[in-house]
Amino acid sequence: MNAQLAIAIDGPAGAGKSVFGAALASALQAICIDSGIVYRAVTWIAITRGLDPDHDATLGPVAASMNLQIIPPTVQDGRQFTILIDGEDVTWELRTPDIDRTVSRPSALPGVRSAVTEQLRHLARGARVVMVGRDIGTVVLPDADVKFYVTATPETRARRRADELHARGQEAVVADILRSIIERDARDSGRVTAPLRPADDAIHLETDNLTVDAEVAFALDVVQRTLRSANALETNDV
Repeated sequence: MNAQLAIAIDGPAGAGKSVFGAALASALQAICIDSGIVYRAVTWIAITRGLDPDHDATLGPVAASMNLQIIPPTVQDGRQFTILIDGEDVTWELRTPDIDRTVSRPSALPGVRSAVTEQLRHLARGARVVMVGRDIGTVVLPDADVKFYVTATPETRARRRADELHARGQEAVVADILRSIIERDARDSGRVTAPLRPADDAIHLETDNLTVDAEVAFALDVVQRTLRSANALETNDV
């Protein structure tokens, strides 16, 4: 496969994008970047500093200048990577219900999205990358080699989120999570700046009844066929 490769994975909250993206990146020997982590980091800073999560003039510069690191797991507790903000491990703090309820607000701000988009594009430049988010194929990496739009029913996504929280010893009520997911879907799809939607050339992948291994096998076949087709076109152009 090519040394440089860009795979875009989009979809709503709880659809299984992050697990799928991490597994696909491992199979492709690529870097996995979850854009949602960056927005969650901005939200965490807003909450911990008492900043207004709807104030773009404040949070845009925060998104552009925050000291965020995404490194391999430093603790074997089920995490896919470790997230550091100013050197502090905030990996699981970014996955709390409070962040879940709030993150779509900073994510809708044009200044925040612009700053995060530039950071993400810089990370992807010249690399083998699988990038996961909600506007990767439409805004961040519109020229990605392959684009996937991953989804599942709201009920499936709520159960998965509750299971994740229970596994970490946190209380979770599926009905409350389901309501939050439906509300967030409406906000993400209805926002003016970079709304949640599949790219026109994205391949849809419904994950309700699929294992991660099955998802990755399907994706690898798509990626390999796409790259073979691209290589054949390049050869014919020579």
